[in-house]
Amino acid sequence: MAAILTLTLNPAIDISSETQVVRPTRKIRTSRTRYDPGGGGINVARVITALGGDAETLFLAGGELGALFDSLLEKEGIRRHMVPIANRTRISFMVRELGTGLEYRFVPEGPVVHARELEHCLDLIASDRSDYVVASGSLPAGAPPDIYARMARSVAARGGRFVLDTSGPALGTTLEQSRVYLVKPSSGEFEHLIGRKLDENEVMQAASEIVARGSAELVAVTMGADGAILASKEGVLRLPAIHVRVRSAVGAGDSFLSAMIWALSQGRPPIEAFRLGIAAGAAAVMRPGTELCRREDVFRLYQAGSAMAPESQQLHGGILA
Repeated sequence: MAAILTLTLNPAIDISSETQVVRPTRKIRTSRTRYDPGGGGINVARVITALGGDAETLFLAGGELGALFDSLLEKEGIRRHMVPIANRTRISFMVRELGTGLEYRFVPEGPVVHARELEHCLDLIASDRSDYVVASGSLPAGAPPDIYARMARSVAARGGRFVLDTSGPALGTTLEQSRVYLVKPSSGEFEHLIGRKLDENEVMQAASEIVARGSAELVAVTMGADGAILASKEGVLRLPAIHVRVRSAVGAGDSFLSAMIWALSQGRPPIEAFRLGIAAGAAAVMRPGTELCRREDVFRLYQAGSAMAPESQQLHGGILA
């Protein structure tokens, strides 16, 4: 089994709850409140652990909320390394309105991170020997847009595989200045990267171009209810979403990426990992609030998705076995 390290530079304590109706001004009484350690890399480590893998997570955290964040990870049995920062870890808050089924998500920017704190992370990444390093989530205030590119070059120099799931300038800069093994943007993030609206064929073409120029070995673009696209040197594969009852969209992209990395770390081929990612994304939206996917749901949906008719899969630009 390959070693996996996940990285979260801007984690958050995710608080989720429910209420019947959301109204302005009045106090909104909520129920079913839960606290989860959140952030892209944190969620990836949690899902990989739930699937039966063993991922270590590296994250920045500070203040009394940083201590709470670390304790939440300890309760879940996640192997971790916390880099202390001077400023306080953020809290995000999600409320599900039962009357409509709508979700309201409040996500603060987060703490400012200082250069010396980021340099500590760079040093730890450079000394780490994990086979996969997964950098997932937004950059905190104070972090330069090339921070992931520097990490990717460091990991590649020792023969590791760097995986990226981020957005905005950090995404574009990393693909311009380094080579990654796998990049996983959402369709919206991908359009922002390319600089315009894209139809499905244009998404496939743009993903193929990123592979062709050597910026990424694999490009997986998630498209919500429309499924996902995987581009590699062999071609482009599009798979539809597995339709389930949606309870919350929180964590679907993280679950998709987690399942892919877990499968790849087991030595499974990229196409099989991609199919497992589709199943994990569907399993995640079945769960309420900030809950992530359950192992039994992932593998049940994976088996169902693998049995889909061949005509529901679209192949472009090559033969993917």
